[in-house]
Amino acid sequence: MATEPEWRGARRGGATAVVLAGFLLLAGCSTEPADDGKGQRRPTPKPAATGTLEQLAKKAGCDPNVQTDAAELRQANCRTDEGRYILTTFATDRGQREWINEAKDYGGSYLVGRQWVAVGEPDVVAALRGRLGGTVETASPHHSGDSGGGGSEDGHSGHRKS
Repeated sequence: MATEPEWRGARRGGATAVVLAGFLLLAGCSTEPADDGKGQRRPTPKPAATGTLEQLAKKAGCDPNVQTDAAELRQANCRTDEGRYILTTFATDRGQREWINEAKDYGGSYLVGRQWVAVGEPDVVAALRGRLGGTVETASPHHSGDSGGGGSEDGHSGHRKS
């Protein structure tokens, strides 16, 4: 009597897990909890807006004051009822990620969409997220060893996404 090798069953189980994971992604699963920890349901964030600097600013309710108009990025100062922020669009995804990585050394709250970033105070970024969608990324300022703090990096929280 021929028996099935043990590894064949394991391969089938692995394939099932991959198919299940793909199904869950297609079904729109979110990595965020469905409630706010207090029993209140949170709405699913809307997809991030797309468009030019001017189109994104209009969706956010801002008349942009363009400060940088270069091939690789465009940047404007914006003001809404919630406060001031900087809106930046990028020519490439890579350019956006490099910019964010450099900017995070200064700390702050970043609302990140496809080839755009809005930078401002946490409450301003939260309000913008309701209009533009996107992902909020926050960072604590990084300090060099010469900053006078004299401490170590133990307990450094690094970057967070929400």
